[in-house]
Amino acid sequence: MSSAAEPTASPRPPDSGTEAPFALPRGAAMPPAANDAAAFSPMPSRTALVLAFAAIYIIWGSTYLGIRVAIETMPPFAMAAARFIIAGAILFAFQRARGAAAPTARQWGINAIIGTFLLLGGNGLVAWAEQFVPSGVTALLIGVQPLFFVLTEWAWPGGSRPTPITAVALLLGFAGVAWLAAPWAQSTHGGLNLQGVLAILSACVFWAFGSIYSRHARHGADPLLASSLQMLSGGLALTLAAGLHGELGHLDLAAVSTRSWIAFVYLVGFGSLVGFSTFVWLMLHSTPARVSTYAYVNPVVAVFLGWLILHEPITSRTLVASVVIIAAVVIITMEKNKATAKPAT
Repeated sequence: MSSAAEPTASPRPPDSGTEAPFALPRGAAMPPAANDAAAFSPMPSRTALVLAFAAIYIIWGSTYLGIRVAIETMPPFAMAAARFIIAGAILFAFQRARGAAAPTARQWGINAIIGTFLLLGGNGLVAWAEQFVPSGVTALLIGVQPLFFVLTEWAWPGGSRPTPITAVALLLGFAGVAWLAAPWAQSTHGGLNLQGVLAILSACVFWAFGSIYSRHARHGADPLLASSLQMLSGGLALTLAAGLHGELGHLDLAAVSTRSWIAFVYLVGFGSLVGFSTFVWLMLHSTPARVSTYAYVNPVVAVFLGWLILHEPITSRTLVASVVIIAAVVIITMEKNKATAKPAT
């Protein structure tokens, strides 16, 4: 869910919109894939690559914890709205200062649709759900997002049918979700809040739809500028949701704790800007298959940090479900990479 994962197999042209590997954490709007500029970029040092991977592993894995702490005293939709409006404004100003062309009405419109699906439907529902579902478990549920990508791609006009191995992985992944959520058990006996779980799974659907729509939407905007437009428009959609949810009328900034403010600043600065920029850099200097490994690592980091800092329990049910879900994601990712690596005939 930041804190803002389907492996991109090949570079995409600058006018093709933006695209991310499978389940992008809830920290940013759709980032660009690598482009032809990578061919002319100097090879970075091993140390730089290690630090960059560590950054997206740890920063994006920690954003679920950041959301949970921020909404302790901040209303979820209003928090997410402010986060993305601030991050989007910073990124927009930075791109314009670098000479990016002013966006057209068409570019605003397309990216507003993408931003609404990703940040209102995706991030907003996750922030709301974390009121009821532990941050580590939220990350594990978000980890099944590749399953929704496969299903959405299949349903999309001209989409590809899952391979038999992918179909088995889909069943395995949803079995892991069912075991983790335990809808047959009461929350006091190991089950999760059903509303929260459904909100998180709905967020996965919105994120998959918005991501795949972004592949087909041709708007011609610079990828980073497009991401800023998505953050700004998504932030406005979240503001509307906050108003409809009654959050704005009861917002009391004096009641926000220092702990929540620190988490909020972390989400804006590290989750949405540093983590996103690092991801873009890695997509230029590493392979999409390697970069997409954060989809396996982030849930592990989130579960550990939730246990360490918020004392969220790690039960045998959580451990078994983690292994099943991550195994399903690994299988789907490997199948995707295998399919995209085949030469065209």
